[in-house]
Amino acid sequence: MKKRIALVTGGYSGEAQISYKSAITVGNNIDKEKYDIYTIDITPAGWWFVNTKGEKNTVNKEDFSISDNGTKITFDTILLCIHGTPGEDGKLQGYFDMLGLPYTSCDSATSALTFNKRYTVAVAAFGGICVAKSIHLFKHTPVTIESITRKLKLPVFVKPNNGGSSIGMSKVNDESEMPLALEKAFKEDTQILVEEYIKGREFTIGVFKTKGEIITLPITEVITKKEFFDFEAKYQGLSEEITPAILDESDAKAIRAAAITAYEVLNCRGVVRIDFILNEQDKQPYMLEVNTVPGQSAASIIPMQVKAMGWTLKDFYSAIIEEAQPPSPKGEYLESL
Repeated sequence: MKKRIALVTGGYSGEAQISYKSAITVGNNIDKEKYDIYTIDITPAGWWFVNTKGEKNTVNKEDFSISDNGTKITFDTILLCIHGTPGEDGKLQGYFDMLGLPYTSCDSATSALTFNKRYTVAVAAFGGICVAKSIHLFKHTPVTIESITRKLKLPVFVKPNNGGSSIGMSKVNDESEMPLALEKAFKEDTQILVEEYIKGREFTIGVFKTKGEIITLPITEVITKKEFFDFEAKYQGLSEEITPAILDESDAKAIRAAAITAYEVLNCRGVVRIDFILNEQDKQPYMLEVNTVPGQSAASIIPMQVKAMGWTLKDFYSAIIEEAQPPSPKGEYLESL
């Protein structure tokens, strides 16, 4: 009997547009002989399922079920394709835990932690992973530009502490650029990460677990035509992504080892993508951030890495679905309330 899979897309942030593109790629590459796929669109206006007749139906939030042509459908596994809130920050994961539904991403605690860039690098550093020097700013506690530059050496990156796709991110080379960069980042979030620039080559690597084994995908080098790898560079063709990356095996080994350590230290599940800078001075990989629901669109890096590994996307998504670990028995949390 086929498993029923809810492909969850949309979201409440500006990253929803990327989520819809990811859902198309994933939906087109699901093994239809193994799974029946139902796309669920989660938006600020409501949670919807559109059936084959084009009829739009609301999702029953009591048990995350839908009605398809008069038949009630419940799901065996949730395949998450939401980038940003509420699918990447732990909110939906907590909801699915309450219902006892297995899902393909990191759990609620890890998702919430890794969505906060500052907390992520702090935990990674505690685990022995190299990270850039940084400071954490809050909108409710203003600081002076001088206090920032006294602690950090320019140039620095200024970015929203929560969120992804490099939205609201700036590179600051001179103190005069700092006010505008802070304003831009604070438009996206009430917290900001200001991080020292590390000179070196930028790499990103997918990591996932299948049959209990942590697997690293082929490494990708990211070469941007802009000053840094921002939203336009990522999604509007202003970057070059070389997969597999051309680098010494010793450097590749160091990146893979750091990625596996991060996956373990942060208690990751499913597929994640971890970004690194290979510092040209000490030749160590410095972790930048962890993406717990990485993009799966035609322009995204993970599908390229999967193909470079020699897998089909169909086999890859099947492995991700099958690895999804069921939480505690269904209803246990609700019954205890």
